[in-house]
Amino acid sequence: MLELTAFDPVYSIEHQLGTEETPVILVNPFTVERTHIDAVVKTWEADALWLKKQPGFISTQLHRAIEPSTMFFNYAVWESTAHFRAAFTHPDFQSTLAAYPNGTTAAPHLFKRVAVSNLCTN
Repeated sequence: MLELTAFDPVYSIEHQLGTEETPVILVNPFTVERTHIDAVVKTWEADALWLKKQPGFISTQLHRAIEPSTMFFNYAVWESTAHFRAAFTHPDFQSTLAAYPNGTTAAPHLFKRVAVSNLCTN
């Protein structure tokens, strides 16, 4: 089963779900036991396909750390915190967390874009 941990120990994902921001970016680093890498990718794919069908979903991208690291990083864009909250707390999605192999940990956290002149758009 997937274990959720805090990316920011002061401000957890559960606390962030109570906010209202538009749009939001989910940053989700997770660690995997080497023997479970293929199973985790397959499970993540099933989750992502379900999330892709949810209102407010914009995009997602999975990244894998360079060997020998067993870390992954998911980046997903949602129209709003409300859309992400509805998907993340949906019983169908929550039940998928049990499909992840034991020893898999994730630290989901929401961010918003920052405009920086001549570098980043908001």
